[in-house]
Amino acid sequence: MAVETTESIITTGPEHPQESISDALAELATRARRSVVEVRGRGRGAGSGVLWSIDGRVLTNHHVVVGTGGRPTVHFEDGRQLAGEVIAQNPALDLALLQLEASDLPAIPAGDSRQLRVGDLVFAVGHPWGHRYVLTAGIVSGLGRTGVLRGGRQADYIRSDVPLAPGNSGGPLLNARGEVIGINSMIFGGDLSIAVPSHVVLD
Repeated sequence: MAVETTESIITTGPEHPQESISDALAELATRARRSVVEVRGRGRGAGSGVLWSIDGRVLTNHHVVVGTGGRPTVHFEDGRQLAGEVIAQNPALDLALLQLEASDLPAIPAGDSRQLRVGDLVFAVGHPWGHRYVLTAGIVSGLGRTGVLRGGRQADYIRSDVPLAPGNSGGPLLNARGEVIGINSMIFGGDLSIAVPSHVVLD
């Protein structure tokens, strides 16, 4: 078994393969935490977001910013809080783009979600039930087009068995390289997670 990361390919060698994989996943989680934010509005619950560019753009779900007056507060792992401005929205895909007055931010690179396969290992980072920076893992269980996204629009989707909960919305779905290959959007039946693929975001 091999797990690829952005810096190297980690393989199960003859000595302590479990430790190698564990170290790789811990490093992936550490890197991702720096690029995942919490998105809050006044008197509202929190959602998640991901730093999409180094010049202060944050991608999240549309439903996370509804009712924030277009000015949600973005919380960083290091304790910083910055005012965000909603500069683009797509309710049908449940996506929103925020702009922060900041630069040199640790954005996560986008991966090519068109290369995903059923069975690929994926990870989510977010803030379920108010618990910050929770990492969960699973596999891609389905790929295709569906009308289940908000607005009933037919769109590509990634289905996975990654455990999600309220507060994960808008956070990244990562591949084993630590690249963003989806934005977590919906949960059905407690065990069916839907993410908007990165290629849909980029299109």
